[in-house]
Amino acid sequence: MRKISEILRLRYELNRSYRDIAKSLNIGITTVGEYLARAKTAAIKWPLPEEMSEQDLYNKLFLPSQHTGQQKPLPDWDWVYKELRKKGVTLQLLWREYRDIHPEGVSYSRFCNQYRAHTKATKTVMRQVHKGGEKTFVDYAGMTVPWIDPSTGEIHEAQIFVGALGASQFIFVEATATQQVPDWIQSHVRMWEYFGGVSKVVVPDNLKTGVTKAHRYDPDININYQHFSEYYGFAIVPARVREAKDKEFASYCILL
Repeated sequence: MRKISEILRLRYELNRSYRDIAKSLNIGITTVGEYLARAKTAAIKWPLPEEMSEQDLYNKLFLPSQHTGQQKPLPDWDWVYKELRKKGVTLQLLWREYRDIHPEGVSYSRFCNQYRAHTKATKTVMRQVHKGGEKTFVDYAGMTVPWIDPSTGEIHEAQIFVGALGASQFIFVEATATQQVPDWIQSHVRMWEYFGGVSKVVVPDNLKTGVTKAHRYDPDININYQHFSEYYGFAIVPARVREAKDKEFASYCILL
């Protein structure tokens, strides 16, 4: 749902403060200020003209005006967003596909900046507040990395373990031979050594290594993983089944 016009309405029709608008729309105060500043620069006034659509408003605020020459073609940002949810798809890959079709298109940096601006204006998200040292999100990256055994020439697939602290977004990444319990637990140990401490809570996805039976309210934790958590003194709180927001944090950090 687009929020630009609602920000303008709350500010200029209802005379609400930046903080009130941010709370009402569940966005940051800086985002509110940025949108209002862009509207002022673009000479956008409230009420909006009846013929102005949300897309027209977005274009005036976020797309640079072209005074000379032909405007460069832009991709369908909603399609880009959907494609990014697929395994192995990155913004760079989508930009290359876009430039194959439109060689005269925008640069990669501008492509990324405009995509981020689009998601800020259109994506409704749940704001999660993380306390320092409270939560670590752990999972395996969706893609493996091939490596060659120099003694045999055999090609293996390394599993990529990722841990991210909720508050600081400090990231630990390492490659292991498998996703089995010994590798899973040892990755945690090396992660804690790298972080310099143990968080109070670990949030794993519901992979079989850590959670033997996924359940929305009462999941079954792997017994070895449970003993490990008791020894190190942290609580295991698996991501809820079919709740993407619980699982996105580590995946988001991988993309960074």
